[in-house]
Amino acid sequence: MHGYEMIQEIAERTRDAWRPSPGSVYPTLQLLDDEGLIVSSESEGSTKLFELTDKGRAAAEKIKTAPWKQFAEGVDSNQVNLRAELAQLFGAVAQSAYATTAEIQQRVVAILKNARREIYRLLAEAE
Repeated sequence: MHGYEMIQEIAERTRDAWRPSPGSVYPTLQLLDDEGLIVSSESEGSTKLFELTDKGRAAAEKIKTAPWKQFAEGVDSNQVNLRAELAQLFGAVAQSAYATTAEIQQRVVAILKNARREIYRLLAEAE
């Protein structure tokens, strides 16, 4: 995989609770390469692909619990559900911006404004 694919994979395996930045992934990959645990190769364009070496596979087999599982253990499922629904909502709204009429877009804006007000109302009740 290349670094961006790894970021996406980690995010998927942790249900978006952990999405490492390129600024943390690429230096880590360089360190693993320096230690002989992975090897990089050039693919199409300037993208580097990374693969475990035999030494890297041996080290990976020693890990009892995958890091993404450890990270996901403490995640509140309600927060995961909120993030997932927000992502779905964002997708629907984005689609409405490109695939509908101006009238429907205005209705979507009204729905979003109402939803925002309702959420703030809930937050005020919770205090």
